[in-house]
Amino acid sequence: MPEQLLWGMEIVMNGLMTGVLYALVALGFVLIFKASGIFNFSQGVMALFAALTLVGIMEGRVPFSHLIKAVSGVSVHHFGWNVPAFAAILLTMAVMVLLAWLVNRFIFRHLVGQEPIILFMATIGLAYFLEGFGDIMWGSDIKKLDVGLPEGINDTIDEVTFNLLGYGFFIDNLDLWATFVAVLLVIALVMFAQYSKHGRAMRAVADDHQAALSVGINLNFIWVMVWSLAGFVALVAGIMWGSKSGVQFSLSLIALKALPVLMLGGFTSIPGAIVGGLIIGVGEKLFEFIIGPMVGGATENWFAYVLALIFLVFRPQGLFGEKIIERV
Repeated sequence: MPEQLLWGMEIVMNGLMTGVLYALVALGFVLIFKASGIFNFSQGVMALFAALTLVGIMEGRVPFSHLIKAVSGVSVHHFGWNVPAFAAILLTMAVMVLLAWLVNRFIFRHLVGQEPIILFMATIGLAYFLEGFGDIMWGSDIKKLDVGLPEGINDTIDEVTFNLLGYGFFIDNLDLWATFVAVLLVIALVMFAQYSKHGRAMRAVADDHQAALSVGINLNFIWVMVWSLAGFVALVAGIMWGSKSGVQFSLSLIALKALPVLMLGGFTSIPGAIVGGLIIGVGEKLFEFIIGPMVGGATENWFAYVLALIFLVFRPQGLFGEKIIERV
């Protein structure tokens, strides 16, 4: 088999893994948009904040240690204990639920009925607030996140592909775990939205707020629940991305790569977020492999946005989104 074809097959597999990580962030956007019509620009920063909090709890860091030193002169950075990964994840999830309640209580509860652009600007403000708050709370240094997930080349895939094709594929164990977790997460979210009482209520709120209120659905509860789910998705995404590249403030920029994913898959489709992520992940890797050398490389930085622009021109609702028809 030609060597270029083997390289291409390996790139496609790695692109699928990367696409799943993009899709994890996009899922948070979809959940909030479906239930409230709010495009949550802060989803990427929520993933960063969740990862920072998880590392801080696991390592026993003292929150606001730099602020405490500046105010009181007392220098204390660690409590002197470590928290197991599973317990730290549960505690971090509790923090994200608290964050969801605070966001609804002090921000969006007061913006019901406002124009979408106002709600969007509120999420931009929330994003910058969380980024600065996370910096003050846990520090701006790059942190290593290790929750026990295996990393490095998968020896089984490397051995099998070498025996079959004479070329061993380099597939990271962490990417395989991310794929497995994302598949379980999507199945759980789809089942929840379709068959649970609260899931049906969430879809009712998405269709018509006033009609949902008229049948006794508590909008505040639904919105807190949805923001909590988005916080959980952000935590999972933060764990995967943080384990892969370290917990640093550039982690929040993954939200920008999730935007083309949403444009391809549709803003209201959970499966669409996954499909869009896979298309972007594979597409940018193959484009860089085939076209990149001809144009000087670095095409991964802009390929997704060009593809999203094409979709906006010819199919603005995305592959799985609902077509909006306004009757005059």
